[in-house]
Amino acid sequence: MTRNFEELLFHMKAIARSSDEWAAGFARSILKQSKRPSWRPSTKQEAVMQRLVAERFTETEEVELIE
Repeated sequence: MTRNFEELLFHMKAIARSSDEWAAGFARSILKQSKRPSWRPSTKQEAVMQRLVAERFTETEEVELIE
């Protein structure tokens, strides 16, 4: 699923608080740059943003079912 730019920025806020240091640093950098009115991510930055956001929604946790 391809998400629009505004949606990607919204999810970057949560990624910026993640435990993955690289992803958090990348997200903070993107959020800082996005404050400039004419800024748009490069093709490569947008691809990384898409991947990071997609990973947020596909992560599965082991859940023990109690019957």
